[in-house]
Amino acid sequence: MINWMKRLNQALPGLIFGILVYGVLIELVGVWFVKDKIRYTTGLIFGIGCAVFMAIHIAMIIEESVRIGQGHEKYLSFKSVMRYLIVCAVMILMMVFKLGNMFTALIGILGLKVSAYAQPLLIKKLGKTNNDISEENSEELNTKEVKV
Repeated sequence: MINWMKRLNQALPGLIFGILVYGVLIELVGVWFVKDKIRYTTGLIFGIGCAVFMAIHIAMIIEESVRIGQGHEKYLSFKSVMRYLIVCAVMILMMVFKLGNMFTALIGILGLKVSAYAQPLLIKKLGKTNNDISEENSEELNTKEVKV
């Protein structure tokens, strides 16, 4: 699964990892302060799920825009708008069927932003520089060429 994500976008596994860590931290901290723990948790799960979906979809749109080139801006814009409409539909369904807390769902969706801003700090903390990452990519490409 991680190799598939790395092929799609090098930053995607780290981004999703950051979203999941953020979700766990928000769950562990916040669940003690609310009365309805189940709706708090389910809302957060829906929000984190939406954030992961959005991260994967954004990576797919970036890859697709590079592949098809210029001249298809309306198509790519349509796909981006569809991403937000799907998230809005999930939020509306949550509200109608009372599947979770809307506030924690929004907090979960913000995990995408938090993870995106925290990713450079995590890479720096883990000791990986851009040179290390590019060396890993070149080694990965060399092994793929040998296998083919």
